[in-house]
Amino acid sequence: MFSLKRQVGNKAEKLALQYLKKNGLKLVEQNYLTKFGEIDIIMLDKLEQTLVFVEVRYRENMRFGSAISTINNAKQEKIIYAANHFLQKTSQYDDFICRFDVVGLESNLKCPEINWIKNAFEAI
Repeated sequence: MFSLKRQVGNKAEKLALQYLKKNGLKLVEQNYLTKFGEIDIIMLDKLEQTLVFVEVRYRENMRFGSAISTINNAKQEKIIYAANHFLQKTSQYDDFICRFDVVGLESNLKCPEINWIKNAFEAI
């Protein structure tokens, strides 16, 4: 059985995935795990021919900051390393532009406020 934290995280990722699909993105992979870190969702933005690596964050309240504000430089580096790992293992996306997005969900997960930031950070 999953921990309560993992169950909440799974629910937040499911809501983010539904939101992104409604906005025209197509799922490539979910919970891509490497020794470097995990990518919550990998999607394809066909309009822009862009491979999108998505980090999902949830905060029930903003007492200690927004959900999006929790993504520090160390977390960004882990996501970038994991994305590089994915790209090395998957040649079909060699000609695609890559983008790092963040989806923040806040408040109650029954009706959360969803904040989608495209190009939230860049790989250097």
